[in-house]
Amino acid sequence: MYEKLGECFDKLSVDEKDFLASQKKQLVYARGENICKQGAFAPYVLYILDGMVRIFVESGHDKHLNIAIENVGSYIGFNTVFGESVYHYSAVALTDSTICMIDKQALNKLFHKNKDFALSIISRNCRTEKLLLSHLRTQTHKQMPGKLAVALLYLNKPDLQSKNVYNFLTRKDIADFAGITPESTIKLLKEFEKDGLIKLDGKSVVIIDNNKLKELSIRG
Repeated sequence: MYEKLGECFDKLSVDEKDFLASQKKQLVYARGENICKQGAFAPYVLYILDGMVRIFVESGHDKHLNIAIENVGSYIGFNTVFGESVYHYSAVALTDSTICMIDKQALNKLFHKNKDFALSIISRNCRTEKLLLSHLRTQTHKQMPGKLAVALLYLNKPDLQSKNVYNFLTRKDIADFAGITPESTIKLLKEFEKDGLIKLDGKSVVIIDNNKLKELSIRG
């Protein structure tokens, strides 16, 4: 199964891959089931074999900020390889999902043994940090229309649209990507449609004027 574990594992020798394969287990999560929780003990790095997973941070009672939707080939909790004892965010199955759980101590052992493998992990972790910083800037500097524009542009990425992601999202989920209330989200979506930026089609949000929406996301 290690052939499916992503390009960074291509840096491992056959013996190292066999060792890693012996340090994993596989679980299936139903749609809506929690995969990991922010602040919980983190013995594993998680790899998505099948399905889609919503990543979010919890900032208070029933307050969430959605960070990303990860799908096949993505990792959750890579930061734990670097000595972190808990998960820094929560993850829930957006669809029925198959998750490979890899012992982080086994990864850490290979990290110290194989320099190329270590560099590939560091590179992946830096991409995650960049995404988190981008969300922080959005929440700090933009007004509500700009926040929602950023969220819609993200949710309309080709890899998510190919999986019909809106079929699995509520308006509250969209609001949590923008960091605004569901009421404000519904109001702004109607305004965006009236202005010709988007078209509301059932649960889906179809972007009509991508350039203007990008301009709004930048202007904030």
